[in-house]
Order: sequence, then C-alpha cells, then structure tokens
Amino acid sequence: MESNFVYTQPVEIHFGRGQFAHLAEILAARGLGRGVIVCGRHFAPKAQELVEANIGVCAVFSDIREEPQLSGVAEAARLAGAHGADCVIGIGGGSAMDTAKFAAAIALEQEDALAYFNGERPFPAAHLPILAVPTTSGTGSEVTQVSVISHGSTKRTINNPVFMPSVAIVDPDLSDTVPARIVMCTGLDALAHALEGYWSRNHQPISDLMAVEAVGIIWENLERAYRHPDDREAHANMAYAAMLGGLSFALPKTAGCHACSYPLCEHFHISHGEACAFTLDSFVRINADERLEKLCRKAGIGDTERLARRIGEWKEMAGLRTRLSQLGDTAPEQLARESAVHPLMNNNPVAMDEAALTKMFEVLR
Repeated sequence: MESNFVYTQPVEIHFGRGQFAHLAEILAARGLGRGVIVCGRHFAPKAQELVEANIGVCAVFSDIREEPQLSGVAEAARLAGAHGADCVIGIGGGSAMDTAKFAAAIALEQEDALAYFNGERPFPAAHLPILAVPTTSGTGSEVTQVSVISHGSTKRTINNPVFMPSVAIVDPDLSDTVPARIVMCTGLDALAHALEGYWSRNHQPISDLMAVEAVGIIWENLERAYRHPDDREAHANMAYAAMLGGLSFALPKTAGCHACSYPLCEHFHISHGEACAFTLDSFVRINADERLEKLCRKAGIGDTERLARRIGEWKEMAGLRTRLSQLGDTAPEQLARESAVHPLMNNNPVAMDEAALTKMFEVLR
C-alpha cells in the first residue's frame, strides 16, 4: 500500500429517496434564501414550481445543451447576479451541474467568462456556494471540482477547487424515469470513472476502495436498471455507484478513455457517456495487470477479460456504437493524434502514444 497520500472530500452528501424534498430545509440550515436553479429544459417546470413555492429559490436558468456552452455559463452567472442570488443549485446530468459550477464561480465578479475559460484570469476566491442534484446515474459531478464546458468547438475540462459543491443531494427518485439508453450510457460513464480512477497513475488507497465498490455495484445492477425501469432497488444502487465513481476519480482523475472521448464527441457529436464507453473495453484489455485482476476478483467479476466482454455486450444491448464505421468518416490516425495530446492520457498506466492509439482505433474501425 502507498505510504503517503492526501485525501480530501469536502462535500456534504445527502443520499436517499425523498432527500430532494428537503431542499428548503437544507438551504435554510445554511442561511441561504435566494438560490438560482440551473437545470435542463425537462426539469424547468418543476424548477419554476419551486420558485413559486417560495422555499428559497428565486430564478431558473434552463437553456442547457448536451455539450454545455460557455455562453450558457455567462447567462446563468448574469441571472444570478441580477437576482442577488446567494447560491446556485445545479439540477440534472453533468451538463447542468457543470454549468452551475462555473456560473457560481464567476457570478460575484461578473467579468468576461471567456477570460476564465482561457485561463487568462484566475477564478475569484469569493464565489457562490453550489448545491448539486444529479438526475442521472453517471457523471459524479456532484462530488468533484471539475467542470467540462465548451466554447464553440473547443471543449475544456477545468479542475479548480472553486467548482466543488458545498452540498450534494443524491435522490434516486429523480433518476428512476430516465430512458433505458441513457441508463446504459450514464452507467458506463460511471464505470469508466471508477475504473480510470483505480488505474490512474495518481490512484491512492481511499479512492481505490470506492472504485472497487462502485465497479461491483455497477456489475450487479446496470443491466437490471437498463432492462427494468420499475426496479427501484437497481436504480437506487446505480445512483449510489455513480456517486462513488465520482468520489473515486475526483482526486486521481480519469485517464485514457476520457482522453479519447473528447475528439470522439467533437467529431461525431455523440454523448459523453457513449464516447467514454466506445474505448472502455479496449482500455480494460490494454491496462490489464495484476492490480486490475485484483479489482475484478474483489468486485465479483472474475477477471479482466470477462469485464471487457461484458462491457461490449452492454454496448451492443443498448444500441451504442462500437465501430468507427458506425460513426462517420474520421480516420483512426486523426483520432489517435488528438487523443494522444490530451493531458488525461498521461494518467493512463500503460503509455499510449499516437502509434499505440492508432493501433487501438484501427481495431475499432
């Protein structure tokens, strides 16, 4: 076991069915009474009901795209400033929560969002507190200091302590009705988080424990949740596993799968979860070693080859793309070149240069 490590997790987590109904109490306990909700359009009617109920929510921003844009961040921050908000509440998948995090970080300054996005200006020390409420079981954004935002075709993963939520409310009631395909995409994203946190070069013992637990829960529950929308236990277990996945990669960070997901999303406009899943079984085989075999044994999977095969089966089951020929006309060499230079690739335990990545993508052609 590593003799030296630092573990930090400052988020207060409220987990369980019905927890979202206590939002007013959670706000009041912190002296908060003017929250701006940042959510997707599907949640906007419910969010407006919360405004009208006068429980400490004053405005709603719901113009969230699947690949969240900096323009949305700027508008959400402007809305928070205009209403004198004292917190930002992100409700939704990763897109909503990541937008909420960035908006909360700059709302008090009201400076040009692009300067922060480009790293030309440091994020202000004073920022609005963030409450994060996931409605899908995958991203783990509710417990990380990461915000993934795009500006045009430029997509950036920004890791900064100001993005760390103060409170996470993980209520499986909010994710029970997610369509089956999204259950699979987000579930495989959560699996990627746990596996990549575990095999990251920066892994450490406490994060490893949560990664093993998350992988085991996903192994037992993902297909159940996909096939049976009324299986409340499976959906609750997936919500818990997704949260653990977020905790398991929050410090070590992700690696090869996520590095490859950026050019896949940019060129083919597929969802983040599907993009991570596209290479996940490949990286299980590439990174297979005794540590990963140990994880598979502890998680009740057996071995790495069984894990890789099952990931492939899950993708086929949900109709996710598994071949470049199903996506479009981008050459393996181009994807390899763009993936190789992404900083997250440096976290992969097996060095993957452009040649190695080209070989991997050729197999997936």
